[in-house]
Amino acid sequence: MPGVPPTRFVYLGPESTFTEQALLTIPAAGRGTRTPSRSVPEALDAVRHGEADAALVPMENSVGGQVGVTLDELGVGDPLVITREVVIPVEFVLAARPGMTLDQVRSVAAHPQASAQCRAWLRAHLPDATVIDVLSNGAAAQDAAAGTVDAAICAPIAVGRFRLALLADKIADHPDAVTRFVLLSRPAPPPAPTGDDITSLAVFIAHDRVGALLAVLTELAVRGVNLIRIESRPTGEALGRYAFFLDCTGHVADARVGEALQGLRRICAAVRFLGSYPRAVPPGTVDRPVPPPAGLADPDYADSAAWLARLRTDGA
Repeated sequence: MPGVPPTRFVYLGPESTFTEQALLTIPAAGRGTRTPSRSVPEALDAVRHGEADAALVPMENSVGGQVGVTLDELGVGDPLVITREVVIPVEFVLAARPGMTLDQVRSVAAHPQASAQCRAWLRAHLPDATVIDVLSNGAAAQDAAAGTVDAAICAPIAVGRFRLALLADKIADHPDAVTRFVLLSRPAPPPAPTGDDITSLAVFIAHDRVGALLAVLTELAVRGVNLIRIESRPTGEALGRYAFFLDCTGHVADARVGEALQGLRRICAAVRFLGSYPRAVPPGTVDRPVPPPAGLADPDYADSAAWLARLRTDGA
């Protein structure tokens, strides 16, 4: 129901991963139930089928880029909307059973993406250790706790949960890396504008029309709507057929964003609204919303609409 906060959460599992760590930053999730899912499609289907109120899944990483499966799932199936985004630092740690020291480590469990993002640290500090691929950061920590490997590259949340000892922290090669997660729910009225919001869309263009993508971008640009991300994903229909996923500044309640959406609706084969929600500022950064260009604020739209109405009724 609109206005009722979610109480049943699902997230990309397993437990003790960065996704769960991100979920716990949402106060309602700390009070509600939290269920790990085996995959992004499974998490989103739980929301679509009414088995959960909201799902938290990764959208993009500042090092690895977009999470393709999340975008693909948002472009098809019953619609879901983003109600919130969470951005957390990707601070990998090396953990082991109590008593283990760094010089004793001969085997390290890690998800392939984790070991790839810690490659330089491993080369410098554990050049002779064997890195063993596992399915998740949580599984790596579990293996270290069970003693099947000497140590694990994992998320900080796993250290206390599996009663591990911290051998080294912040071991990622990119110390400022962050991951962006999105909280998805069934369609409902979006959160009220905050003045610093993002609107997300999936746009399907007419592929037989010259300049179709340029026309999409023009609808945003002429209204001063700042495009902050664009990703293309194949639709699966045929080679060369793509959907475009856009993030732009502003809220659907803003006049300029609303008018831009109307323009996209007129010129595109299809437009899927993926939500308007507060922008999350990455930890440790100071950022302020950029005001709309002169003549494109909501009062300017109201004034021009009133002027046009007078022309139509009074002729002056």
